[in-house]
Amino acid sequence: MSWDEAFADRYGQWSAEMTADVASYAGLACQADGLLVELAVGNGRVAIPVAQVTGRPVTCIDSSPAMLAQARARAASAGVVLDLRQGDMRNLALDEPAALIYCPFRALLHLPGWADRRRTFERVTASLRPGGRFAWNAFSFDHRIAARLDGEHQQGPVPHTNRYSVGANRIDIILDNGAKSSLWWATKNEWLGLIDVAGLELEALYGGFVSEPFTDDSREYVFIARRPFSSNTP
Repeated sequence: MSWDEAFADRYGQWSAEMTADVASYAGLACQADGLLVELAVGNGRVAIPVAQVTGRPVTCIDSSPAMLAQARARAASAGVVLDLRQGDMRNLALDEPAALIYCPFRALLHLPGWADRRRTFERVTASLRPGGRFAWNAFSFDHRIAARLDGEHQQGPVPHTNRYSVGANRIDIILDNGAKSSLWWATKNEWLGLIDVAGLELEALYGGFVSEPFTDDSREYVFIARRPFSSNTP
């Protein structure tokens, strides 16, 4: 994982513009009859509304102590229960199988390589009950956007500079205070390959959070996969 704890101080501002995904993940949670799990909970931006709309606790995993502290304070203020656990999603282990595991805000892109993602997907499959869902979103890499933004200082949502390493499929987001967060983009076929090798089944791929069709011009992957009812996965 690539995450500078100093980034946590600006995370609320960084994520403030991402609101469209909340209703999507909350809707999936309302359909899930069983344990709800969020990977990379951040400050609880999604988990708190999910807990509010479902009336159930959400088990939340994050590797960042600073983000977990923010989520804990925000959950207490909102009067909801989040089971907050510090951990690495690559080593996901639950006390009971989940009905829904979701990973919002492109957080799977913090995993640097195929092996990291494969391990995460395998642990997700093993942690889902038969019929359970895994949902996540990630951006679709657009070379035109990369060419425009590479090295350009931007003021919003907080002052930062993006650095693209095309050969490594990596974007370094560097805040003006020096904090850095890195993302490694993946193609549609890579995501489909991960679903396949992990023993999941693709349920849906959308181009947005209100079930927009995924097209050649889509800039967001919104995936929903399911653990089959008949599976050899332990």
